[in-house]
Amino acid sequence: MIRSISISVIVLIAVGALLFFTSTIESESAEDDARRYRSEKASNLPQVVKGIRLSDNLTFAGESVPNSFDVRERIDREMMVNSYRHSATLQYLKLANRYFPIIEPILAQEGVPDDIKYLAVAESGLRNASSPAGAKGVWQFLASTGKEYRMTVNSEVDERYHVEKATHAACRYLKNAKGQFGTWAEAAASYNMGKSRLRKLQNSQKETDYYNMEMNEETSRYVPRIIALKEIMSNPNNYGFYLDQDELYPPFNYRIVEVSGAIPSWADFAHQHGTTYRVLKVYNPWLRASLLTNSAKKTYQIKIPN
Repeated sequence: MIRSISISVIVLIAVGALLFFTSTIESESAEDDARRYRSEKASNLPQVVKGIRLSDNLTFAGESVPNSFDVRERIDREMMVNSYRHSATLQYLKLANRYFPIIEPILAQEGVPDDIKYLAVAESGLRNASSPAGAKGVWQFLASTGKEYRMTVNSEVDERYHVEKATHAACRYLKNAKGQFGTWAEAAASYNMGKSRLRKLQNSQKETDYYNMEMNEETSRYVPRIIALKEIMSNPNNYGFYLDQDELYPPFNYRIVEVSGAIPSWADFAHQHGTTYRVLKVYNPWLRASLLTNSAKKTYQIKIPN
């Protein structure tokens, strides 16, 4: 009796094992079939949209980025927006070839982390943009802030559009903010929302860490967007952006002509130097009028294309 029971148990175990093994094989076969099906379907689609895998060791300006679910989801959002916003991100990559060689040495000279160049991308897309609030240029300075940081702003000359001078001014602002708030993330947040508003938020929330603060949506997304732009633009091929060198916008090739007096007509000046009014303004977008009064007799350096 005991022996027959034992044989029955063994048979049941064997049958169970066989069924489990068979179901496992069938499951794996089904998964393989599903993968093949997805692959075949994908090959016939105009594009394949995939999720973004974030690194566990993100940094911004030499500072570690927290790995909390909230911060990661905020960065993930910006990674998706900017990696699938193809035309805009392609333009960023093309323009970076022209403007990063100007911006990077100034950041190094001023002692500001190289990652700050992506703040300019977040602000303006590396174009001489104009915001509804009146901020201008690649670094998006308001007129009052531009003057505070020693830039000329008037109807004839607006140095907020002067990429070199505006980069120096942005560095001075951010270094000052870093000294006040303690981190580059906080300094970047203050660049977006203003120092006084950031200080009020810190006082009301009893919090000094940017990533742990409740902010308006624009500023809450601001540093994650800069981090996302850094990740994508540093490794464009990883996100499906492939550009040959000849597709990138070349740096401007120019010589300098110094002007210390009045210029009655920039059009005449351009023609005298072998170029056109249009191209003169492209190379010197900070010249905002058709003439220069220059009653203060300041010396300006004008870029003339070679």
